[in-house]
Order: sequence, then C-alpha cells, then structure tokens
Amino acid sequence: MVQHTAPEAGEYIALRLAAGLSPKDEAAARIALKNSIYAVSLRSSDKLVGMGRIIGDGGCFYQVVDIAVDPAFQGRGLGNRIMTELMNAMDAHAPDGAYVSLLADVPADRLYQKFGFTYTAPQSLGMYKKYPL
Repeated sequence: MVQHTAPEAGEYIALRLAAGLSPKDEAAARIALKNSIYAVSLRSSDKLVGMGRIIGDGGCFYQVVDIAVDPAFQGRGLGNRIMTELMNAMDAHAPDGAYVSLLADVPADRLYQKFGFTYTAPQSLGMYKKYPL
C-alpha cells in the first residue's frame, strides 16, 4: 500500500538500518520527517517496507533523500514505485527552473537515471559534512 506521508521516526530509523543506510538520532528524525516537503511510505500489511522523501526550500532547490527498501522486499520494483511517486509530485509542484538533486549509491544510480537524473561531474562534485551522532 502506498501512503503519501512520512513514516514514524522509529520505523524510519529501523528501515534505514535494514537497507544499509546510516543511523539517525530519533529526535532528529522526528524533526526531519515533520519538515519533509513530500514523502512516500510503502507498506506490506502495516510494516514499512519502502520509503522516500523530498526535502528543500519549496521553490528553487529540492533534494531526494531516504530512498530505502527493506532487503526482504528488494527486486520487486519498489524503488521504482517510490521514485515514480516522488517525481510525479515534483512534476506537479516544482516551479520552472527548480533544481532537484540527490546522492546516488552504485548501483542505485541506474534507477535515478531512468528518472532523468544525470551526473554532475566533472562540472561539479557532491560534497558533505557529517556531524557526529
């Protein structure tokens, strides 16, 4: 079942870990999820099995984050379903000139290319700074 809402913080953290993403502090996760511009949660029965979010300023810049699928449900097209839902929302609401970015792990970059995302290198490179947990 597709829900157009962010998951609860605890299940968000659990799915991130199950999918091999970095851990997040629960208080920080609650703030982040509340401030999502758009979110998709996929459920099997009541269990969260996939998710994705769009964050940003709501006008010029957006970022696709937290694309995750439970390993037991991978290979069933759920990543594609999440991206389809997120991109449909962006297509409907992003103003002309908006910039949508994401950080892609290999081999997930192939999925994102199907939705029109291209590499920024060599013109620019993604960078990050992570604060200790």
